[in-house]
Amino acid sequence: MADDQGVYLYAVTRDEGEGPDGLTGVAGAPVRRLAYRGLAAFLGTVPLAEFGEEPLRRSMEDLAWLEETARAHHRVVEAVACLRPTAPVRLVTVYTAEAQVRELLDERYDQFDAVLRRVAGRSEWGVKAYAAPAEPVVAAAEPDATPGAAYLNRRRAALRGREADWRRAAEHAEAVHEALMGIAVDGRRHRAQDPQLSGRPEQMVLNGAYLVDETRAAEFARAAEEVAGQGVVVELVGPWAPYSFAALDHDGER
Repeated sequence: MADDQGVYLYAVTRDEGEGPDGLTGVAGAPVRRLAYRGLAAFLGTVPLAEFGEEPLRRSMEDLAWLEETARAHHRVVEAVACLRPTAPVRLVTVYTAEAQVRELLDERYDQFDAVLRRVAGRSEWGVKAYAAPAEPVVAAAEPDATPGAAYLNRRRAALRGREADWRRAAEHAEAVHEALMGIAVDGRRHRAQDPQLSGRPEQMVLNGAYLVDETRAAEFARAAEEVAGQGVVVELVGPWAPYSFAALDHDGER
């Protein structure tokens, strides 16, 4: 491989034959398969001028670039995961040579084996809960209050109302999480997203990921719908490859 090219790693599976044909991934590069010790890594070639350490720091601050890269990464991972149990690798994991990927498969063989056993027959579902907008609180007017004081009273009452609504929604979100954990094999609570990222005006009170047996997927989806209410709007997304339950601590060497 040329010195100005890097190896982009998408996912690792067991070596059970060829992967999806004709896939293109990040940077429009074709996806290829590297088999080693009974495992298979799915790779692409990317220019280090864009995916090297320093350029990557700048690129990661470009939201349009990041979205395009994440979509391409996700498309490859999902195509592979449709065929067999898959351990997705985190976004923009880049190596300088295929030899380093073989070293990764060799050194982390036991970890990959454990992850692939764990996710077999299971998928990840995402559940996001938002504090539903409540009726505005109207403060009682004081007979002798000036217009300015009346405005401040209304403002304070509205803020107290929103805080109380958020607390109730957060408490119910905890109950939602516990109910879903009764069905899921495992779960993770990620950091709540800012409205600019979630695309919704409501405050997010739960950003959960759940590993669910495929035989219980319908049951899980019904449960997510049934626990909505009490000031909470629930959004169910998935199923997809188990990103939240397959992470390994392996930095790409760029």
